[in-house]
Amino acid sequence: MLKTLCLLNGTSGDENKVRDYIISEIKDYCEYTVDSLGSIIATKKGRITPNKKISINAHMDEVGFIITGITEDGYLRFLTVGGINPNVCLDRVVTVGDNSVSGVIADKAFHLLEKSERDTCPDFDKMLIDIGAASKKEAESLVSIGDFAYFDSDYYEFGNGYIKSKALDDRIGCMLMIEMIKSDLKYDMTFCFNVQEEVGLRGSACTSYTVGADVAVVLESTTAADLDGVSGLDRVCVLGDGPVVSFMDGRTIYDKEYYRAVRDLAAENNIPCQTKTAVAGGNDAGSIQVGGKGARVIAISIPSRYIHSAASVVKKSDIENTRKLLNLMFYDRKD
Repeated sequence: MLKTLCLLNGTSGDENKVRDYIISEIKDYCEYTVDSLGSIIATKKGRITPNKKISINAHMDEVGFIITGITEDGYLRFLTVGGINPNVCLDRVVTVGDNSVSGVIADKAFHLLEKSERDTCPDFDKMLIDIGAASKKEAESLVSIGDFAYFDSDYYEFGNGYIKSKALDDRIGCMLMIEMIKSDLKYDMTFCFNVQEEVGLRGSACTSYTVGADVAVVLESTTAADLDGVSGLDRVCVLGDGPVVSFMDGRTIYDKEYYRAVRDLAAENNIPCQTKTAVAGGNDAGSIQVGGKGARVIAISIPSRYIHSAASVVKKSDIENTRKLLNLMFYDRKD
């Protein structure tokens, strides 16, 4: 399921394929609606109706690009949708538009670069997408301004239990929520598959008002910097050390009682668990916490190297240990 989810293209504002797939997986196991912005709100009855309303959240969108212009020579100008570092883009293969036209993100040939340009990465306004068109007219027959573009990236497993793919942020969270919906839950719960997280937490700002949860859990991916030459607190979190339970990030101060309770639950059941050593980034918890009447929020994240690129990397054991932790939280079981 994760491979299928990751290989679907769905940047912010273009989540249709991801949404359709998720609905095909959950429609026989819950009641659901799709709101005006495109988020899925699914309700699933459990064995117990709790005193407090619980929501589980993940976002469907991934980072990508949008075409903003076509040059007379047939090259495409573009902007990013979501936060992408230009360093991960040069010479990357992309697909453009509904017909998945292949292209390459290009810059000036190296031998034409000024000396001052050779040690720096160009900004996006200096990059173009080459789709092999010889003229503006030819390019316009293939793509249109406003089309979305995506990293053309394979999903594969390698090494000792690692996965490489685009869109692991946050298709892992979507997968875990689908699994929960298909299972026998202890509590009644609402599941929000949110849109447009990567461009400002927009989908969750809407679903949080609709749902009005008292308690919200956000399933996410978060930046890991456990690379050669990086040590101590600068590593942020580490692949293989289990799910990341955050106490604070750039958008949210998480509920202190729940933060401690989740970490204690993991420790009592010998589930590896870690927290971030840097206060940075953000996720849908930032809007859910202040949406409607407000909610107590907790985030459980998968550590991910090279996030927001064509080649994000996670470790399967972290996914499995997150699954075990969710089982204990919402099923009262360890497996």
